[in-house]
Formats: sequence, C-alpha cells, structure tokens
Amino acid sequence: MMLSPNQTLVTEFVLEGFSEHSSLRLLLTGCFLSLYTMALMGNIVIIALVTSSTGLHSPMYFFLCNLATMDIVCTSSVLPKTLVGLLSEENTISFKGCMAQLFFLLWSLSSELLLLTVMAYDRYVAICCPLHYSSRMSPQLCGVLAMGVWSICALNASVHTGLMTQLSFCGPKVITHFFCEIPPLLLLSCSPTYVNSIMTLVADAFYGGINFVLTLLSYGYIIASILRMRSAEGKRKAFSTCSSHLIVVSVYYSSVFCAYVSPASSYSPERSKVTSVLYSILSPTLNPLIYTLRNKDVKLALARLLPLFPR
Repeated sequence: MMLSPNQTLVTEFVLEGFSEHSSLRLLLTGCFLSLYTMALMGNIVIIALVTSSTGLHSPMYFFLCNLATMDIVCTSSVLPKTLVGLLSEENTISFKGCMAQLFFLLWSLSSELLLLTVMAYDRYVAICCPLHYSSRMSPQLCGVLAMGVWSICALNASVHTGLMTQLSFCGPKVITHFFCEIPPLLLLSCSPTYVNSIMTLVADAFYGGINFVLTLLSYGYIIASILRMRSAEGKRKAFSTCSSHLIVVSVYYSSVFCAYVSPASSYSPERSKVTSVLYSILSPTLNPLIYTLRNKDVKLALARLLPLFPR
C-alpha cells in the first residue's frame, strides 16, 4: 500500500493496558504479580515432578508436563510487559517486540488447545479401552503427538505473525489491550486485512471448531462408557480421572471463543481484556491446582521430593 506524504509507518505501539482504571493500578499490579509467581512455581513443580518421579512416567502426566511448559510460555509472553505497563505512565512496545509477543502467544494458545484434545483422547483410551491403553498410548506415539503439536502450532504462529508483518501501520498506534493480539492490531492497519482475516477464520475453525468437536466426541464415548459401568466406585473413579480436564476445557474454550471467534469489526476492548485474563493468566495459574495438586500420585511424588511436605 502506498502511503501519503503526511503518513509515516509506526515503529512502536502503545499498549493501553488498564490505564482507564488508574485507581486500581496498585491492586492489579499485586494481583498479576501474585498470579504470575503462582503460575511459574506451580508449572515448574509439575515439570520437575513428572521428569524426576518414575511413578508419573505415564502418558497423562507426560502431556501435563507439555501443558505446563506451554502455560509458562503463555504467561511469560504476556505478564512481564503487563506489569511494566502498570508501573509506568506509558507502556510502549516496539514493532518487533509486538510481533515476538504475538508469535509466542499464538504458539502457546494453539498448543494448549491441541494438547487438550490429545489429553481428551488419552482419557478416552484409558476409560473406554483400558486393556489396549499401553499399546495405543505407547511412549513413541506420545512423543510423536507432542512433537506434532509443538511443530504444527509453531507453523501456525509463524504464518499469522508473518502475515501481520506484511501490513502497514501508519497511525493511530494505541493498542486497546494489555498485549499484542490479532483483533486490535488488524483494526490499526491502514492496509487491507482480508488475507489476515481469512487465515484467522481458518485457524479458528481448526483450533476452536474441529478440536472442540473431537473433544466432545471423546467425552461422549467416555460418558457412555461410565454409564455402562455397574460399580458405583468404578463410576466415581472413572469420572474423577476426567473431571479436572473437563473443568479446564470449559473455562479455556469459553474464554478463547469470546476473544477470537468474532469478526474484528465487533471487537470489544473491555470484553477482550476480561477473557484474555482468563486464558492467559488465570488458566495457567489454576491448571496445576486443578489437574495435579489434588492427585494422590502427585502428592506422593511431592512427599518424596520434599521430605517436610505433609502426607
């Protein structure tokens, strides 16, 4: 796109953040710093336990370890810059820094959606086909699935980030968000965003639509299998192995759908900030608690790792 003589390309953006709530700046800083610390500690503990405890060397915990790694990438791509913005009068980010943040955010978000689908399949095999679990979920297959998730999602993030770098930004330069995200960036572009919008819809259909349907199918079979069980204790144990995953899937998908599955023209800054806090901050913080810290195997592994930890 040709720029007029009085137009200049934007070399940095201003992240609006939570500047409209200046009276809450100190409170938000304390909350986000606490959540970031909890997210890092909780997910690092999961990774350390899974890698060091032989009792946790199973497909379920292997994928949890991958999920914890992506949770760290997600929060670390967002929260440090958000905290800087809360402590400064104006939070600027360079164009390259914005694109880097966009890449790591998209990589982690799409990876988590795929991992949740893989984990749903893992629970399906464990409950519906227990006699074939070890053969169907072999270490080789789990490794291939994990590498596939990381690679496919890195490619997805590269495509969207690459398309974003091809756009022209000539002002205004204020991003109505607390991090660089596709919808508010498209609204700032002074060049056509048709290709970007189409690719975003394709990614939404794959990561949000197809993965969601596959997860629902897995749980349809799981619920049917549980209902056929005669033992009440068996039903309780089977449901307990997938209840945590269901909670995380519900929170994660609802927040991502609200943030991404809508046209850029209907973008709402306030709604996007709220949903973004759910999937980029709260979810990575709560995942360790929801998934593993109430699990007996993990508590036992913690007790072995930390002798003073109460049994």
